[in-house]
Amino acid sequence: MEDGVAKTSTTLSRMNKLLRKVCINALSKLKRKTGLRVGGKSRQKFVAIDESKFAHKRKFNRGRCRTTWQRKKGWVFGMMEVKGARRLPVLKMVKDRSRTTLMPIIKRHIRRGSAVYSDNWRAYLNALQPQGYKHLTVNHSKNFVDPQTGCHTQHIERAWLAIKAQVSRFRGNKTKKLLKEHLKFIQWHYWLGRRNRKGALAQLIHDIRKAYRFRVN
Repeated sequence: MEDGVAKTSTTLSRMNKLLRKVCINALSKLKRKTGLRVGGKSRQKFVAIDESKFAHKRKFNRGRCRTTWQRKKGWVFGMMEVKGARRLPVLKMVKDRSRTTLMPIIKRHIRRGSAVYSDNWRAYLNALQPQGYKHLTVNHSKNFVDPQTGCHTQHIERAWLAIKAQVSRFRGNKTKKLLKEHLKFIQWHYWLGRRNRKGALAQLIHDIRKAYRFRVN
C-alpha cells in the first residue's frame, strides 16, 4: 500500500488470493506431469516422513469455534526428499495416521528402492520393507539420531516449524480448504520457486504469463 500497488487491504487480499491460485495451478500442472514423486535409489538422497497436527488455535482458549477446523481433524502427512541442501516436500492432509491411510500415499509419491527415514510409528513398522523401500527408523524415546544407522527426522521436523509459522502468520488453518491451499503454495515454493535459477519471483512471473497468456513483444 505504501508503494501504491493497492489502496486498500481488501485489494491486497484479492491480489494475494489470485497469486496463490496461479501458484496452485502451476503446481497442479507439475503434478500431472511428474506425479510429484520423490526419492530414488541414489545414495545421495533419502526421504524423511512424518505426521504433524495442524489446527487453528484460539487465543487463551476463548472465542467461537464454529468457523475453525476442529482440533481432532488436523493431521498433515509429510514426505520430504533430502539431497544436500535441496528439499522437496509432498504434503497431504489426511483423516488419520493409520497404515490404511498412509501406505497408499507413500507408494504413490515415494519411488521404490528409496531410503526412507521415520520414527517408530506403528503405521510404518514392518510395512515399508516388504514394499521395496530401505526403511530406517529412530526411536525418539531414546535418541534424536540413531547411533548405529545415523537415521533421523530432523530435516522434516525443522520444516514443520517453518511451515506452521507461515500458515499461522496468514491464519491459513482456519478451514480445511484454506489450509490445503497454503500447503500447495508452500510446495510450489520448494518445487518451482526455489528451483528457478533466477529466483522465486522470476518463477511467479513465468507462471502468471502461462496462466493469463500475456504476449510480450
